[in-house]
Amino acid sequence: MNLCPLILSVLMIGVAQALAVEPWPGKASGWNGFDRYDFKVAGRNAYVVTPRQPAVGRPWYWRMRFPGVAINDDLELLNRGWHVAYIDMANMYGSPEAMRVMEAFYDEMTGTYGLSRKPVLKGLSRGGLFIFNYAARHPDRVSAIYGDAPVCDFKSWPGGRGASHGSPSDWKRLIAAYGFKDEAQALAYDNNPIDNLKPLADANVPVLIVAGDSDRTVPYVENGGIIETRYKVLGGPITVILKPGCDHHPHGLDDPKPILEFIEKHCAVAAE
Repeated sequence: MNLCPLILSVLMIGVAQALAVEPWPGKASGWNGFDRYDFKVAGRNAYVVTPRQPAVGRPWYWRMRFPGVAINDDLELLNRGWHVAYIDMANMYGSPEAMRVMEAFYDEMTGTYGLSRKPVLKGLSRGGLFIFNYAARHPDRVSAIYGDAPVCDFKSWPGGRGASHGSPSDWKRLIAAYGFKDEAQALAYDNNPIDNLKPLADANVPVLIVAGDSDRTVPYVENGGIIETRYKVLGGPITVILKPGCDHHPHGLDDPKPILEFIEKHCAVAAE
């Protein structure tokens, strides 16, 4: 087999991508040995960390909430040519308005800056509300989902209507963010991530959940556990890693290899 045409084709794709995209805007700084650019999208603070050499297809890892926590997988993906991106949506709890912000950010990242049309979504804790809600709304714009101790039903957290102690202050802010007229309307809501998995399963979106089996803040049985059970029934691909005796913290894995293997296994299309 003559590899020269293949190599030339790959090089031409990379050159074409480099010529087609805008340079990163905003303030440049360093981030763990990589370049970071801070700017605004939809009036909210955002940033992108760039690899030294972008991989073909310009794949990216889109983080939701707590971007400085559990970053060893982020760093490894950066070393492999991935971009890491974040937009601040504090106190939005995966609400419809948060979805509009995410749509605007996605359009900027994929349109103006030429990143892959199918990022991997990573959500820690309350970030679970964002990643699952967005993926259900746009399953064609997602390569895979990684939820780390993810909130999948806001009645559990911050609502505290189960084993979780909840968070009264977050519960009030969530009710306002969703535009519910009162607590009763919030408790009657039937479109949490646990309720809205069929669009993901129909699109065969791979899901990874990493969680502690002793999480008292976001109990697995009320959140990721329900996702696991229902997604399997729907025929969706899901991988679960439970950390024995682990509470809500620490997030991530000391060795990110299983996370990276999940991404490599399921995200060959991430660069499409």
